Amino acid sequence: MATAEAVLTPNQKSSSTQLSVDEAFARLQSQLPERWQSIDDFDRSPRQILVVPSLSLDQEELRKVQGVHHYEERLLFSLIRLRNPETRLIYVTSQPLHPSVVDYYLELLPGIPSSHARDRLDLFSTYDSSLRSLTEKILARPRLIRRIKDKIKPDEAYMTCYNSTEAEKSLAIKLDLPLLAVDPGLLYWGTKAGSRQIFAECGIPLPDGSALTHDVSELADFTAALWERQPELKRIVIKLNEGFSGEGNALLELAELADVAPGKSDRLARSAAIEAAFSCLGFQCDTESWESFKQKIEELGAIAEAFIEGEEKYSPSVQGRVTPKGDVEILSTHDQVLGGPDGQIFLGCTFPAEDSYRLALQEMGRKVGESLAKKGALERYSVDFIAVRQPEKEDQPWDLQAIEINLRKGGTTHPFMALNLLSNGSYDLNDGKFYTKNGQAKYYRASDNLQKDAYRGLLPNDLMDIIMGEQLHFSSIDGVGVVFHLMGCLSEYGKLGLTCIGNTPKEAEEIYEQVVETIDRATRES
Repeated sequence: MATAEAVLTPNQKSSSTQLSVDEAFARLQSQLPERWQSIDDFDRSPRQILVVPSLSLDQEELRKVQGVHHYEERLLFSLIRLRNPETRLIYVTSQPLHPSVVDYYLELLPGIPSSHARDRLDLFSTYDSSLRSLTEKILARPRLIRRIKDKIKPDEAYMTCYNSTEAEKSLAIKLDLPLLAVDPGLLYWGTKAGSRQIFAECGIPLPDGSALTHDVSELADFTAALWERQPELKRIVIKLNEGFSGEGNALLELAELADVAPGKSDRLARSAAIEAAFSCLGFQCDTESWESFKQKIEELGAIAEAFIEGEEKYSPSVQGRVTPKGDVEILSTHDQVLGGPDGQIFLGCTFPAEDSYRLALQEMGRKVGESLAKKGALERYSVDFIAVRQPEKEDQPWDLQAIEINLRKGGTTHPFMALNLLSNGSYDLNDGKFYTKNGQAKYYRASDNLQKDAYRGLLPNDLMDIIMGEQLHFSSIDGVGVVFHLMGCLSEYGKLGLTCIGNTPKEAEEIYEQVVETIDRATRES
């Protein structure tokens, strides 16, 4: 007698499919601890690493960043893995990389002939410059996936990326590779609202702020309530729940709303006035408008947060990782260099962070990492802070407020990878400094945004000619100099990334200024 086959509804089928996807991903992730090895260790085992440097973020937000499609080059510092003689690397980009750019990174590798490293590097491209993320482009090309798969020995390989989404998860499953990245199901903890929840759980100071909402009227009411709790506020920042490089922030100037300030009107009038004033928000990008920002509030959600004022104010961050073995490691601290209309857009950083709060950053970063690890998170994370000097408090000269967690690689990742690549040293948790093997401390000044119209038309080879002529390139003998990234941005956008390494903070800054002066002079003369 034939048995009746269960009939699944569409919703049940969808749920069943998702369960099988999650089970497949969990199976792959369970293999990661035995395939992964710390970048700090010399690894003699056969290893294959697929690098997919996709910026899988809101593409409308990314449009605000000039030359953003070249940001896939920032993870070229992953080529540091090729210093291990049995490691092979597969690197995929939207557009082919300029050969001289690839050669530049390979020649930086200490102790390995560049030809030996090049033989263990496979480059693939989608030949697609559209605004879709790189991972989506790869998924749309099954033949490319097959060619990548042909290069991989599954029992030796894993995949790494800039940030993880369901797209990266899907690609990992198609390639049958574990993914060295956070499970996309945990990405909430890297949003503005999720970050605030973790800070509260860890007892880490944070600015007063609101709950998450997708409704503009409710956001206005939350903003009014925040103002009532802190009537001395001058500004309130409206933050999209998911933003990139500070571009998703907008400032509300409260001086313009003095007539409805706390004590002068009721909540209803205050909320209405704030909602009307949203159309005059101060955006960090000159292409942003209230209509598009409003739509993003409805799609992504937003919070209101107290804007921290201060005469002497810095924006430090701490970087860490949760390893596949479950360990929490602090990697570095930085002071971020910010710009834009209100100083909220990431331009670059200096390493390490200020002496007087560096160790406090490490400790709070460790607490966040342990909380993330308990929730099942993996790989890189960073925590951004606002630091305001309190000269009246000798025992606590800096007020540190945590403002955001990033569950991805970020603007401070590749400069530190550059230092690691070039110096082969290590980070010391005792004082938060980086030391070479002979005990020399290293410092750097880095930027993703050295951009001038005069630089347009310069090719990577032109840049090398200019720097070599002035002997500003990185010297492996002296351990100081400059290393570049984002060279693909240079010709079209006049934009360049660089990390200037010195033996003192002053020397690193002087190298940075000398590089800028040299390129400026060369472009004037040409």
